[in-house]
Amino acid sequence: MVDLIYYALIAGAIGIAFAVYTVIGLMKKDRGNQDVREISELIEKGALAFLVREYKYLAAFVVIVAIVLGVLIEPRGLVAVAYLIGTMCSVAAGFIGMKIGTKSNCRTVAGVQKSLNEGLRVAFSSGAVMGLMVVSLALIGLSVIYVIWGGYNEGVNDAGVKTSDITSILVGFGFGASSIALFARVGGGIYTKAADVGSDLVGKVEAGIPEDDPRNPGVIADNVGDNVGDIAGMGADLFESYAGAIIATMTVAIGAGIAFDGDLAMLPFIIAGVGILCSIAGTFFVRVGEQLKIEALLAALRRGVYAASFFVAVFAALAIYLMDIDPVTISDKYVEGLDIWLSIIAGLIAGVLIGVSIEYYTADIYKPTQRVAEASETGTGTLIIKGFSTGMMSTVIPVLLVVAAVLIAYELAGLYGVAITAVGMLSTLGITLATDAYGPVADNAGGIAEQAGLPPEIREKTDALDSLGNTTAATGKGFAIGSAALTALGLTAAFGQNIINEMEDEGVNETFSMSLMDPQVVMGVLIGAMMVCLFSALTMDAVGKAAMGVVNEVRRQWREIPGLLEGKEGVKPDYNTCVDMSTKAALRSMMLPGILAVVIPITVGLVPFLGPEALGGLLIGAIGTGFVLAVTMANAGGSWDNAKKWIEQGNLGGKGSDSHKAAVNGDTVGDPFKDTSGPSLNILIKLMSMISLLFVPVFVSVM
Repeated sequence: MVDLIYYALIAGAIGIAFAVYTVIGLMKKDRGNQDVREISELIEKGALAFLVREYKYLAAFVVIVAIVLGVLIEPRGLVAVAYLIGTMCSVAAGFIGMKIGTKSNCRTVAGVQKSLNEGLRVAFSSGAVMGLMVVSLALIGLSVIYVIWGGYNEGVNDAGVKTSDITSILVGFGFGASSIALFARVGGGIYTKAADVGSDLVGKVEAGIPEDDPRNPGVIADNVGDNVGDIAGMGADLFESYAGAIIATMTVAIGAGIAFDGDLAMLPFIIAGVGILCSIAGTFFVRVGEQLKIEALLAALRRGVYAASFFVAVFAALAIYLMDIDPVTISDKYVEGLDIWLSIIAGLIAGVLIGVSIEYYTADIYKPTQRVAEASETGTGTLIIKGFSTGMMSTVIPVLLVVAAVLIAYELAGLYGVAITAVGMLSTLGITLATDAYGPVADNAGGIAEQAGLPPEIREKTDALDSLGNTTAATGKGFAIGSAALTALGLTAAFGQNIINEMEDEGVNETFSMSLMDPQVVMGVLIGAMMVCLFSALTMDAVGKAAMGVVNEVRRQWREIPGLLEGKEGVKPDYNTCVDMSTKAALRSMMLPGILAVVIPITVGLVPFLGPEALGGLLIGAIGTGFVLAVTMANAGGSWDNAKKWIEQGNLGGKGSDSHKAAVNGDTVGDPFKDTSGPSLNILIKLMSMISLLFVPVFVSVM
């Protein structure tokens, strides 16, 4: 089995090599005129300042957690080392992706001056760097740990590590990814929406000046936020999902005693490797003409994703055939290679269809978002009501798709099938994340074009790319939420299995069940549902408070800097103060939600009258509630955002109309919904599942 892991390592290396090749090509592109370059450099400087300060906070947290893991979790020391490797891989992926994103925004502006396709290719290529770095570093990190500390021999391997302990080491890596995702997603989300909401409220609503107007001191902070929240934050979120899906599948295989039956523990690594190669192939299908219609732009990105998905389906079948997987019994089911392949396909199809359903509810070319826009004709209140009901309605299809995928996978291959379904869904992450990370780059390009005073025809092209980015961002969030739910389900299944195995190993003479007939499980379900609401409230409140600070700072500058609001030539705002203010507020506000996400599951698992049963209930309650609420918030926010964009295209009176003012208010409410609280729930449900799985031996020891 050890030989197969090298195929995964090679695929990861190819992914990084292609990303480097793409970066070299991007850096050769024209950066635009002097004004464009200066604005881009301000954004890059602000994004880097945020990340450096965030990593300082993180460093202290990571060191403390590593020490705790080194003391409490067997095999001592190795889990802590894996945790540190996980944090470093996630940080590296996020940092590189954001760095390339901030260097590509000016090149996108220069690209659209040549052709729309050139601008699309530049922005998409920068997103592809992010996508490929995430999947490649996650796969290489897990593979290296597997090679060094073993799991490819039954019993005790040459490194002195028991086969059963390799799962703890790999979960340590996953917890490292979760730690970074927590702070990157929550901190980045608070930052980006504090800056966005603050600058919109005082700029568009109060002063009546356009979005991205250079007179607004908050616009650079807003552009910076697009990068730290939607590139670094989203990357860390999906890095965690990707690693977590592989870890959950391997853990279930080892826990069920089937790891060495036909290399089933290795299969998720191989499928992930196949996915990287297919994602690279998919990037070559993204091309567009000079049509500014969003339908044509969406079709260009869809071609890449659909091509990669088709290639994964074909080559996953080939990989399973060549591995010659022997029939095994999993969860009392007779499982063959075909059953496992169909489980992978179920996840793959569910991922694609979730994206399609969310596109329908959030893109302004479809009726749901247009109806939200029409509600603005009677004011902000009816717009909010319609947008929220649209978000709630949009949960039906994603939930049914995940239910169907889990049901099919379980019937075919038991708990192993459920876990590997998440791997199937995430196998094309290299390109699906590229379409999502494209959005912030296109958004920045539009802002830069406005601030640099470029001709209207250039702004029209950047607006077309930005409109596409809003839609891909919404579908990307839906994909992230769906994959988070599947990953968390796989991790929860592994948690329950590991509790039973650990109790048998330690001779604990008690039963364990996550049945709703057990009052402890019911208590846990309620606590889990409460955690979702508490977490959302804390993150949304943080955005509101931080946005108030930005509003007051912008007002101060307009009041105290003569000629700034009037647009007097040579008068520039102090952008850095707003950037610094948003940074401090975000990092201050992210600590409490982060600590609660770690402390509450451990506390529930250790308290005698609650224990592992209640913790299992907590995970189930959090997954169910978090999944539905995250989809609702993300899609309601997306529909409000694109309803505003639709009106700005000249519908319902266009910019400056009463409908537009109502839509701006709706978008302001939707911003923390779709970019802070909603996406943060992905992290919450995965982090709590991961930390519960990691602390299984500790929970059993106090039973």
